[in-house]
Amino acid sequence: MTNKNALREAPFLSEQDRYLFNEGTHVRIFDKLGAHPGSQDGVAGTHFAVWAPNAKNVCVMGDFNEWSTHKHHLRGSDAGIWHGFVPGVGPGAVYKYFIHSHTGAKLEKADPIGFRHEVPPKSASVVWELDYQWGDGQWMQERRSRNAHGSPISVYEVHLGSWRRVPEEDNRPLSYREAAHQLAEYCVKLGFTHVELLPIMEHPFSGSWGYQSLGYFSPTARFGAPQDLMYLIDTMHQANVGVLLDWVPSHFAVDGHGLSQFDGTSLYEHTDPRQGFHPDWGSYIFNYGRNEVRSFLISSALFWFEKYHIDGLRVDGVASMLYLDYSRKEGEWIPNQFGGRENLEAVSFLRQLNEAVYKHFPDILTVAEESTAWAAVSRPTYVGGLGFGFKWDMGWMHDTLEYFSKDPVHRKYHHDRLSFRMIYAWQENFQLPLSHDEVTHGKGSLVGRMPGDDWQKFANLRLLLGYMYAQPGKKLLFMGGEFGQWREWNHDSSLDWNLLVYGPHDGAQKWVSSLNRVLRSEPALHELDCEPAGFEWVDCHDADNSALAFLRKPRTGTSVLLAVFNFTPVPRSAYRVGVPRGGFWKELLNSDAAEYGGSGLGNLGGVEASAAPFHGRPSSLEITLPPLSVVIFRSDG
Repeated sequence: MTNKNALREAPFLSEQDRYLFNEGTHVRIFDKLGAHPGSQDGVAGTHFAVWAPNAKNVCVMGDFNEWSTHKHHLRGSDAGIWHGFVPGVGPGAVYKYFIHSHTGAKLEKADPIGFRHEVPPKSASVVWELDYQWGDGQWMQERRSRNAHGSPISVYEVHLGSWRRVPEEDNRPLSYREAAHQLAEYCVKLGFTHVELLPIMEHPFSGSWGYQSLGYFSPTARFGAPQDLMYLIDTMHQANVGVLLDWVPSHFAVDGHGLSQFDGTSLYEHTDPRQGFHPDWGSYIFNYGRNEVRSFLISSALFWFEKYHIDGLRVDGVASMLYLDYSRKEGEWIPNQFGGRENLEAVSFLRQLNEAVYKHFPDILTVAEESTAWAAVSRPTYVGGLGFGFKWDMGWMHDTLEYFSKDPVHRKYHHDRLSFRMIYAWQENFQLPLSHDEVTHGKGSLVGRMPGDDWQKFANLRLLLGYMYAQPGKKLLFMGGEFGQWREWNHDSSLDWNLLVYGPHDGAQKWVSSLNRVLRSEPALHELDCEPAGFEWVDCHDADNSALAFLRKPRTGTSVLLAVFNFTPVPRSAYRVGVPRGGFWKELLNSDAAEYGGSGLGNLGGVEASAAPFHGRPSSLEITLPPLSVVIFRSDG
């Protein structure tokens, strides 16, 4: 007589799978571990498999067996993987693993490879299938060109839970499907090429903004089902907008149902808190020297590309991964085998990660949030780099925001903050970030940090954004900055969209739209973002006037752009700037134009160059330089 509760063994994990997983080179472990609906011997059910090498016994418990801790036992293997088949269990079933450890601990754990989880604060996993009919074939065929170093890339960084809310329904956030068309239409209207979502991997605490992740294979259920997120990404792609995800392999949440002490031992994390616990974030640090952890994390990265068609990963906290003494005092960290502070295991992991991602998806991009001077972050691994596609230029961000915080009367004493970047600008493939980190934790909003009266604050904001877009490097702007939200970002409330009825806010939004339009249309502003041939100083020494001028040049074609900046509220007439050629220089953009909320000073559409040499160049322009402004001219040669 057959016990209806007995598990039926399934030949689900091959010897090769187990070998690669234990070797740290399995990049698709999501195909083998976790919960997979199917059949065995003609009986429908679900295959379960979980890594728990220090367990004495593992059972599947769920709503299908009254959460029994002894009815459905899994079978162990020499690879530390427990697996089995439960008849009658299908999509929608809620489950956890009950793990009885050799340490004596009895634990109830969510599935580390779970494709869906319950809505927090509930913490169980949900059996789910990831079938979806995609409609983004054209985008997928073309995205290599959209993610290239020479392509225009301007990223709109979004926290889905607070971008827009529904005040009529208890101020709830939009679902994935509700956000899909609204976000796509907004990005198209403003001209952003990509959207970057703050971590949407399942996380217990909303106040972590997703950076305390646990579901490395599951989108948060707060906004809907996995297919709903796929619909959002599909909708963005059909609107020709790419989607990047913020991904956190640097640390994970300590919640008991998650990865910590998973089988009663430090499985995913280091045992020693000097290596395994992050003092800044109160979270656990992955053990990058453990092969199975590498398989887990690299598989997570590839999972989002394969199953969700994402276009890139922004990797959070890379600096914290690279240094063993990151945010630690003497005696609170363990040196590497050579006595140094570098985390050699993390370095090796990051290189392996990027090699695997670009091998399987060569048309995507990876971006490192790395705040130190670590060399070659965005250089290929075969020349000793970490292999990322781009790196955030945190130095530019800090220097620029510090400069802009100064009263204009004092800016001439800090002129080097503007010019210093060009000493190192070509050492990496940089992205210039004005991210969520700059409008939180008491820092205030971007416009709120600007000096002067309200008019000057908005003029400074437009100048700041114009300065970012004119610089070499890809662009990233956090939501709310594009229309000058006054208050600091709050993850529990919507952006203040009502402000757009006021001229300064509407003008700021129009300015960002114009910047994105010109970024896309002018090869000089994007083709050589990562090469010194695309940039040339005209004048970086006019500290007395707090003015700058530089040229941007394309890889192909003859059009050259001249960007001139006035970082004071004093308008300057007959301001002379040297240029490389004569002829008419068209005024392409002017942040002081009335439509953007400016005073309306300008150059009546352009200026004819004179044969008067200046700044070491054969010709020059005599221009009107409006207050707190950037003016961009184009010469077609």
